[in-house]
Amino acid sequence: MSKSTLVRGTFILTLGTFISKFLGLFFVIPFTFLLGNDVSATALYSYGYIPYTIFISVATAGVPLAVSKFVAKYNALEEYEIGRRLFRSGLWLMTLTGFLSFLIMYTFAPFFAGLAIPADEQQITIEQVTTVIRAVSFALIIIPFMSLIRGFFQGHESMGPTAVSNVIEQIVRIVFLLVGVYVVLYVMDGSMTTAIAVATFGAFVGGAASLALLIWYYFKRKPHLDKMLENNRGEVQISIKDMYKEILLYSIPFVLVGVANPLFQLVDTVTFNRAMASIGLAAVSDDQYGILSFTTHKLVIIPVSLATAFALTLIPVVTKTFAKGDWRGLNNQLDQTFQILLFLTMPAAIGLALLAEPAYTVFYGASELGTEVLRTYAPVAILFALFHVTAAMMQGINEQRWSVLSLLVGLLVKLSINIPLVQMMEVQGAVLATSIGYVVAIMINLLVIRHFAAYKYRIVIKRTTLMVIFNVIMAVPVLLFYFGLTFFLDPSNRWQAILILAVCGIVGAFVYFVLSLKSRLADKLFGERITRLRKRFTS
Repeated sequence: MSKSTLVRGTFILTLGTFISKFLGLFFVIPFTFLLGNDVSATALYSYGYIPYTIFISVATAGVPLAVSKFVAKYNALEEYEIGRRLFRSGLWLMTLTGFLSFLIMYTFAPFFAGLAIPADEQQITIEQVTTVIRAVSFALIIIPFMSLIRGFFQGHESMGPTAVSNVIEQIVRIVFLLVGVYVVLYVMDGSMTTAIAVATFGAFVGGAASLALLIWYYFKRKPHLDKMLENNRGEVQISIKDMYKEILLYSIPFVLVGVANPLFQLVDTVTFNRAMASIGLAAVSDDQYGILSFTTHKLVIIPVSLATAFALTLIPVVTKTFAKGDWRGLNNQLDQTFQILLFLTMPAAIGLALLAEPAYTVFYGASELGTEVLRTYAPVAILFALFHVTAAMMQGINEQRWSVLSLLVGLLVKLSINIPLVQMMEVQGAVLATSIGYVVAIMINLLVIRHFAAYKYRIVIKRTTLMVIFNVIMAVPVLLFYFGLTFFLDPSNRWQAILILAVCGIVGAFVYFVLSLKSRLADKLFGERITRLRKRFTS
């Protein structure tokens, strides 16, 4: 793949992912409005969606990347028929595994619901959660099949189908979700359980639309793909068994890293309500769980998706540099990745914490508890981003086995301390347990990178200290403007909260931008274009 093709493909995938994440965030405003800002309803949505997320991540997280890597490898050898054989057999295999996953999730839905709802005093019942889990499980039938097609296109250096189908999937899902909830609640006068079940069934409808688009892409490009087969060399023989063995080795690390966040959420799903029931707070457990797993989590993920989209574009370069044994170049690339990640994530996460009240109000309406949780949860976004990027770095230096160990250790720490911390601090205890679990996992990753890449953190520590100082300086005018505006505007009013958020956000971004230019930190991270901008800005 040429450098220009790599950059173009990365840009297309990043843009598609960002648009999809953007839509996935902002649909919650009309969604929660239709639900009457009922936190227990969003908790019911999360109870159904988190098991589905784990199932779908295990089934598909590594498939597109593993298949694309496999197809690209043999295409480079002009062995096009091998990639086509994988595609044909893979479609049958993904159909089978998708259907089996659906049957398992649908059949054992009462069991999964029982893990989430341990106490009769809770507002939500096991039967309600079972209904929602079964509704969303239908998506498992088609999503694995769809993921294989995306990987096949990516292996042919065609990123457009994946990016466009991601966006179409999200748009169709959201439209179906919003229309379905409106019809059930306001036209048919149905129950909240039925409305949430329809909302989660939107995952199947969105997946079907995306699959239809991918099939259209395939038949449109089939003549070109068939023409490539005419130039097949046919010198390499590989059995179906060896083919899938290679795919499995590619995909396992990506699957485990991909399910890290859902697994941490699953720990909360299994333990949070039990801990709350043990201290006599089962009646408010669903509301607090909804704030933890749905409303605040949606906002916390914003800085993560933005920063990792940029930082992960450097990972292929890390892989290439490591393969060449260029240790100096590798250290430079790791330096740049860490710094860009922290440069983007830190101010976004801290800014979200500082402006927690207007931010929460804009998306979900005023909530004192929601604001408090968001204020402490927002900085955890830095840990989310660091874990994913350090795990990707370890894959780049071919030490992905350690990412599995670090994840399992982090999960074990979270599992062991979650219940006692929830019993002491309620929902804030779950946030703290997640933080500690991620810190432990990240520390293991950092030690592995230091050892196997001969990497020294001296520059990163120095620059991170500078970034921390900049963020402290940035916080001062942001808080001054915030408290000044609250004399005239009410942060618990959605429209006035939007104005507060916009003004304070612009002030914070401007201060951070100026500090980065004046110190030439931005020049060192982003190169000559920023240098020219700084000269123009400071002239």
